[in-house]
Amino acid sequence: MFTEDQLLPISALQHLLFCERQCALIHVERLWAENRLTVEGQHLHARAHEGPDEYRQEVIVARSLTLRSTRLGLYGMADVVELYLNADSIRQRDESGKQRRRRLSAMLAGVKRAVPIEYKRGKPKKDDCDRVQLAAQAICLEEMFDISIEVGHLYYGERHRR
Repeated sequence: MFTEDQLLPISALQHLLFCERQCALIHVERLWAENRLTVEGQHLHARAHEGPDEYRQEVIVARSLTLRSTRLGLYGMADVVELYLNADSIRQRDESGKQRRRRLSAMLAGVKRAVPIEYKRGKPKKDDCDRVQLAAQAICLEEMFDISIEVGHLYYGERHRR
């Protein structure tokens, strides 16, 4: 088990696989330079993160969900996670009559399934760096909710689809 101050960012995995030098500059040297591509990526992520969480019949669409795995020593933030609730949580939420005002944290104990969705600028890469980042998010969700993640999605801005 890792302590909070020992956790590494999930994004570092993606950066490491994409370019070791880039990873070191960002996560060791703490250097970052904006360019057209990084700004486009920030705009895409801002749209994914904007707005409140959505509460649908049996699904919460959570935006900017904080993730953590003390077992693997990772932390990060998922762009979007679809959280499917068990019947007891749905019933409890419906009986309250305040489904849109209830806090997300009060309902997380009722998650039976989760689907992480990672937003990326551009199009799918030939290597696995984006898939590894998504897999790490899924592993964190599995630990957090004690569930198995069967599927996750990468949304690419250039193609406008998962």
